[in-house]
Amino acid sequence: MSTKKIHAQPPEKLTGIEFKKIPSSAVGYKAIKSAITHIKEEVGLVKGIGLLAKLNQKNGFDCPGCAWPDPDEKRAFLAEYCENGAKAVAEEATKNRVSPLFFATHSISKLSELSDYEIGKKGRITHPVVVYEGRDHYEEISWEDAFNMIGKELKSLTSPDEAIFYTSGRTSNEAAFLYQLFVRKFGTNNLPDCSNMCHESSGTALTETLGIGKGSVTLDDFNHAELVIVMGQNPGTNHPRMLSALGETKKRGGKIITINPLPEVGLMRYNDPQNPIKWIGKGQKLTDVFLQVKINGDVALLKIILKLLWQKEQETPGAIFDHEFIKTNTTGYEDFITDVETYSIEKLIPQTGIDFKIIEEAATLIAQKKKIIICWAMGLTQHKNSVDNIRELVNLLLLKGSIGKQGAGTCPVRGHSNVQGDRTMGIWEKPKEDFLDNLEKEFNFKAPRNHGYDVVDAIEAMHQRKARVFIGMGGNFLSASPDTEYTAKALQNCDLTVHVSTKLNRSHLIHGKKALILPCLGRSEKDVQEKGIQFVSVENSMGVVHASSGHLAPLSESLLSEPAIVAGMAKASLSNTTLNWAELIKDYDGIRDKIEATIPGFENYNNRVREKGGFYLPNTARNKDFSPTLTGKANFTINAVSDIVLQKNQLIMMTIRTHDQYNTTIYGLDDRYRGIINERRVIFMNPTDMKEQGLEKLDTVDLISHFNQEQRIAKSFLVIPYSIPKQCSATYFPEANVLVPLQSKARISNTPTSKTIIITVHKK
Repeated sequence: MSTKKIHAQPPEKLTGIEFKKIPSSAVGYKAIKSAITHIKEEVGLVKGIGLLAKLNQKNGFDCPGCAWPDPDEKRAFLAEYCENGAKAVAEEATKNRVSPLFFATHSISKLSELSDYEIGKKGRITHPVVVYEGRDHYEEISWEDAFNMIGKELKSLTSPDEAIFYTSGRTSNEAAFLYQLFVRKFGTNNLPDCSNMCHESSGTALTETLGIGKGSVTLDDFNHAELVIVMGQNPGTNHPRMLSALGETKKRGGKIITINPLPEVGLMRYNDPQNPIKWIGKGQKLTDVFLQVKINGDVALLKIILKLLWQKEQETPGAIFDHEFIKTNTTGYEDFITDVETYSIEKLIPQTGIDFKIIEEAATLIAQKKKIIICWAMGLTQHKNSVDNIRELVNLLLLKGSIGKQGAGTCPVRGHSNVQGDRTMGIWEKPKEDFLDNLEKEFNFKAPRNHGYDVVDAIEAMHQRKARVFIGMGGNFLSASPDTEYTAKALQNCDLTVHVSTKLNRSHLIHGKKALILPCLGRSEKDVQEKGIQFVSVENSMGVVHASSGHLAPLSESLLSEPAIVAGMAKASLSNTTLNWAELIKDYDGIRDKIEATIPGFENYNNRVREKGGFYLPNTARNKDFSPTLTGKANFTINAVSDIVLQKNQLIMMTIRTHDQYNTTIYGLDDRYRGIINERRVIFMNPTDMKEQGLEKLDTVDLISHFNQEQRIAKSFLVIPYSIPKQCSATYFPEANVLVPLQSKARISNTPTSKTIIITVHKK
């Protein structure tokens, strides 16, 4: 390694905070203006408008942002995308280039001094590059030499389990399937992915209770829902097109309950971007009842609601619960009711921080409705008891019979655009036996059966030098992971780190003894192989598989597609493979034929994926079939409330995104919907907590997290008074990821607890 200092964390410098009035509604004219501004700056207006015209259209390419579904039928001619989708496309098609000359004139150590925003703005990587041990600059390498380096390192390992193969959720179905096949032919199930850090808790809880780790609703269900409950989520920033679906629910007479520690603008009102007449004005009201719950008070809140519903059911038997559904489709009801009766509402309320009258209002609304959708995101999934969170909301839906009927069901709102598809393709460290059986039958090899490393385990293995090679298929592993300094050391312990990427990010700067960056095509670019232009396919968060076809010329002749990169690594690394990897890359129909042969639900794949809009995968919970569970029925469960006890002056901190951000990609320095301009190093605090700790607005503080007698520090944050429950606080990631202990993780799912970090605030 170079002796020069490499910075794993963003710089501690402040960038000059400004404040603007928090808007009363989301989207509308300002969102459109912001999207066009980014397009103009990164791509140019003419090219950019043409690009947006293809985004999420049936003959176009899938947005590289979130996994929110497109309408099954007619797509909007104007803006079938959101502000952050436009920003994502602008970043991918940017005019800025990171070439071998760039690397020759910019050292790794100097680049690491930049913020994640500044690093990302350098542009697209044009050629494969390598850095050798002891050097401070990447330099160009041929694809052949890069693949040979990977093959040599992998073949030198004592065990296949000394290699880790990470996957980002933007990887296409075709690339993901080839990737997991390569990895399992190599001999390991070390396939951690971004799901391990976000919705793993959802998949775990839903599989146990309903038999499938995916949501049960379709986009059309929002047109029929009587009530939508949105929990632990900020769709106005993270999934803005979801607001249109919520708007349709309201137009058709449905109600919305929002449960969140922050009163996010996008859940209160929004201006429909697809209707120019509504771009201005006060917008459409969305939330009817807002429950401003304390961080990690969700199980306590749900238990109060469940107890109130049980009381109402006893008063008018059969009027509140769907007993026919419960009797026919579920098990565990009696034990569940017994557990509900053991709780005291008076003892639960302090955990929620909510006035009891508002909880009663929400419970009354729920009691009146039969078609209920519950939506959630990381606000529920990144806690010690996050699996309990999801199981408890399933309990509520089971009581109401709101599973397997039109206008009702579970809706985990996924992040990356194909994170659900990657799991379907076999990107999982705990593969099912029947999937491995199918692989063995189709590809004639002995698949590894031992479970592999998830993200937390992978970081630990690298840190302990039990793993020596890290390969990342997309993503920004360092900035997405917890415990930044610990994760950085883990990566630096590797003999080789490899990143398949489109743009420069901090993970490229925190590398092993040797490191490769392999640049790939973006979603918006043409993928031309030997047998012509190819398309790929993805699966959205509601189980629709559809095609994605780029139309821009690749920015560099030196780029390869993700499937071609996987094939190149496989050919160089596998000694006894009989599979003709090169033949599969000539025409991706061959890859899809292999998917069809091994994964249920993909019958006649190549024909159905060519249908405009794609096709739905089978969904047992959607069809009221719970036979895949261990009991053969939907399971009521008994769940625990939070066991956190705060000491004097301690706060629970959660990490959040700004509006100018999607996952670890930072498009700008503003958080328009929270009124923060040109600054990311802030901590949102309750004004009462500030007063009690002697803090004033814009005081500079250090944040110290406390876990198992360990302390971690994040320096130089500005205190911002905000509407957040007492003893709660919020900061942006990745700046605050250093505070998240690697071993602070959810029970069962092993997800890092990025939403429940115990901190103290120290004034500088």
